[in-house]
Amino acid sequence: MAEQKAVKTGDRLAFIDWTRGLAAVIMLQGHTFHSFTRPDLRDKNPYTLSQFAGGLPPAIFLLLTGITFAFLMNSQESKGASNKGRIIAALKRSRYLFLLAFLFRLQLYVFGYPTSPASELLRVDILNCMGMAMLIFAPMAVFTTLERVRLCTVLGMVIAALSPVVRTIDFSGLPPFLTAYFVPSYAGFPFFPWAAFLAFGMAMGSAIRVAKPENLERVMGWTLGVGLGLTVTAYQLANLPYSLYSNVDFWLDSPALTTFKLGSVLCILSVAYLWMKTGVVRWSLCRQLGVTSLLVYWVHIELVYGRWFGIFKEKLDVGQVVTFTILLIGLMVLISVLRTRRRPLRASLRSPSPVQAGSPSGG
Repeated sequence: MAEQKAVKTGDRLAFIDWTRGLAAVIMLQGHTFHSFTRPDLRDKNPYTLSQFAGGLPPAIFLLLTGITFAFLMNSQESKGASNKGRIIAALKRSRYLFLLAFLFRLQLYVFGYPTSPASELLRVDILNCMGMAMLIFAPMAVFTTLERVRLCTVLGMVIAALSPVVRTIDFSGLPPFLTAYFVPSYAGFPFFPWAAFLAFGMAMGSAIRVAKPENLERVMGWTLGVGLGLTVTAYQLANLPYSLYSNVDFWLDSPALTTFKLGSVLCILSVAYLWMKTGVVRWSLCRQLGVTSLLVYWVHIELVYGRWFGIFKEKLDVGQVVTFTILLIGLMVLISVLRTRRRPLRASLRSPSPVQAGSPSGG
């Protein structure tokens, strides 16, 4: 019973951490293959499958960030904050992500100096996308949690549907760094279509907050059904002999691809909930990485794309890349454990009241 309660309440929802950690594992292998695989092996099945799976973690991270963003808005609503106060709280979260994004790019630039180009400082990475999406979605805080379920679902659908249209618009009169935040591109994570996942996450997080604790299992069961339905629908849409759009790139801005990824993430999230609810596993590699996902993301980017292992860039075969991936995951788990090993002690020293212990922070 205690294990089941840990899934529903506590400082964090366990299945969200587990899903985030799974995304980290998939991300680690995808980046390792991308950085170290020999050019002559990049048209083979192992590399292709690696990169196909590697396209899912950004969607997972964005959707989970949307869930916790909705938790923040619900918390402000429960406290009786004014509309202005709710928006300010949301904007502060956006500011925090922007600050992390710029510090991250600055660190990569400094560590890569003098060969790293200054243009990399303005690159729109996933943290930038999160910050921009939160900035634009901050007004959602003035609505009730139930209203956000509907509004954010529609918002996500609109963003996905408009993505191919936005790419065809001529933005040549705008500064390049500004268009990089919004126009679909393989070079980064622009608002279209990636912010759709954060909007859908806000809808999901609001639904979790609206549901009574005893009904959460039913909600996640419906989520699994919806996820399966979306993946099947996306497959059908992708194979239609015609398109509503005059110019659409499936791997860049197709609503069908967004739908497929959304369905896949919802399925993973639901299975993670059912797995963590069993209480069979007391320690989980995925959950461990999930609670320190930002640290894992930050450190591994420097190790994989920085100078540390530059002699191996694009020079390894599949077996060597797999070995490197396993070692990298092991290192990330070690760093994560070292980061969290004293948290139980600090938590016990704080001695939270039963009310505090039973209120998820959502962050």
